[in-house]
Amino acid sequence: MSFPQIVETIYSPALPLIASAYRATPEEAAQTLSLWFVAFALGVVGWGRLCDLIGRRPALLAGLALYALGAGWALIATAFPHLLIARLLSAFGAAVGSIVTQTSLRDSYRGTELSRVFALLGLALAVSPAIGMLLGQAISSHAGHRGLFAGLGLLAIALFALSLAFWPETRPAEIPPQRFLPTVRDMSRDGQIWRNAVLIAAFNLAIFGYYQLGPFLFERLENRWLEFGQSGLVLAAASLLGAYANSRLLRRGKSPGQIVGYGVLLLTLGALLVTLLASGPAFLIGTAIVALAYAIAIPNILAEALRNYADRLGTAGAILSLLYYTLLGLGLAIAGWGQRLDLLLLACAMLAALAIRRPSGADR
Repeated sequence: MSFPQIVETIYSPALPLIASAYRATPEEAAQTLSLWFVAFALGVVGWGRLCDLIGRRPALLAGLALYALGAGWALIATAFPHLLIARLLSAFGAAVGSIVTQTSLRDSYRGTELSRVFALLGLALAVSPAIGMLLGQAISSHAGHRGLFAGLGLLAIALFALSLAFWPETRPAEIPPQRFLPTVRDMSRDGQIWRNAVLIAAFNLAIFGYYQLGPFLFERLENRWLEFGQSGLVLAAASLLGAYANSRLLRRGKSPGQIVGYGVLLLTLGALLVTLLASGPAFLIGTAIVALAYAIAIPNILAEALRNYADRLGTAGAILSLLYYTLLGLGLAIAGWGQRLDLLLLACAMLAALAIRRPSGADR
C-alpha cells in the first residue's frame, strides 16, 4: 500500500537534478509529477477492473512488472519527452499498489473493523513519505537521477518476487464480476461518492503539493536549518501522531464522519499557518499540521467510501480512484505552474470544507 507513495516521494528530491540534466525549467520538471497522477488515475481504472475480472493477485503482479519496465526506460532516457513517457508508464503500473491493496482489504473487513485496519495501515503510510524523501535525497546526492531510477526498478522487482511468493487471492468466488458502465452510472448519481472524491483529492493535493513545490521552495530559503529530504521526518512524525489520534478516536466511539471533520479543521489551520509563515523555514509547522490532518482523515474516508458497493469493489474502487486522481492530477498541474504552496493549501482547505457539508436532501 505504501509503494506508490514511496516511489513518488523518492523522486521528489531529484526534481532539481532532473531539471538541470534535461535542461528543463522548474515548472516543466514539476509537470512530471502532475502527469504522473493523470496516468496513475488511468492505471487505477485498468487494474481495478482487472481485479474483478482476473483476480487481485494476477493484477498486482502485472502492475509491478510494468512499473519495473517504466523505471528501466527512465534510466536510459536521453531526452525529456522520453523521460515523460517512461514516467507515464511507471505511473500506470504503480497504480496497482493502491487499488489492489484497498480492494483486498475491503474483501476481508467491513465497517468499523475496516476503519481500524485502515488506521493501522495509516502508520505505514505515515512513514513512507519520510522513507521516500530520505532515500531520494541520499540516492540522488550520491548516484544522481539515473541511480534513482535504477533503485526504483530494483524496488519493483523485489516487490514482484515477494508478491509472487506470498500474496493471496482474496476475490470472493461467489460474487461474479459486475458490468463496468452500470457501475459508472450508479456512482455518477451518488452524491456521497462525489464528496468523497473531492475530499480525498483535496487532502492528497495538500500533501503532494508540498512534495512537488517543496524542493524549489527550500532552494529559495536563505537561512534554512534542514534540507527538503530531512523535512520528511517532520511530516512523518506528524503523520504518526495523526494515525495514533485516529485510532484513539475510533476506540472512543467517534464516527468516521466526525473524525474527517476534525481533519478538515486541522487542514484549514495548517493552510493558514503556511500562508502566514511562507517567507521562512517555519512554514514547515503548518505543513506538519497538514500531514496530521491527512493521517486523521484519509483512512476514514477510504473505509467508508464504498460501503454501498460491496458486490463490485474492484470496479467501484477503480471508478472512485479515477475521480480523485484526475482531480489530483489537474490540481498538481495548476500548482506546478503557479509555484505557490500557500495558495494551494488554502484552496484545498476550502474544497474540503465545501465537500464535507451535506446537502439537505438524502443521498443514494
